[in-house]
Amino acid sequence: MRHYELLFVLKPTLTEEEVKSKFDFVKSILDKNGCEIAAVNEMGVRKLAYEIEKFERGHYFVIYYKAVPGVVDEILRNLRLTEEIIRFLNVKYINKGEIANWEKLVKGSSAKKEEKPAPKPAQEAKAAQPQADE
Repeated sequence: MRHYELLFVLKPTLTEEEVKSKFDFVKSILDKNGCEIAAVNEMGVRKLAYEIEKFERGHYFVIYYKAVPGVVDEILRNLRLTEEIIRFLNVKYINKGEIANWEKLVKGSSAKKEEKPAPKPAQEAKAAQPQADE
C-alpha cells in the first residue's frame, strides 16, 4: 500500500449538516475502495488564494490514507463528479524521506485533537477572576 494525502475544499455556502454529509461521503468513497485512513485534519473555513467559482472562502479538509495504486483513479473520478467540492489535491508519498514526513503529519494531526482542553465551566471562570473591593 502507498501513502497518500487528500486535501479538498468544499463550498462555503454549505450548512454544517451538508459539510458533515459531504465529508462522510468522501470518507465512504475511501472506505469502499479499501483505503486505510490514518488521520483526518479538519482545517475549517479559510480564505482561498484566489477566487474559485466566485467563492473567496472554503471548508478545508485533509485526509491521510494508505491505498493500493489502482484505486486512486476511481477516488479522483468521484471527487470530480461532486459539485460541492470546488478544489482537491491528492499527493502521493514515494521515497523513505517522504513517507517519514507523512508519518509526522499523521502524528501531528492526531496530537492536535488530543491537545484541545476541555472548556471551563462558568463558575470556575468567575472564581478565577479577582474580586474588586468597593
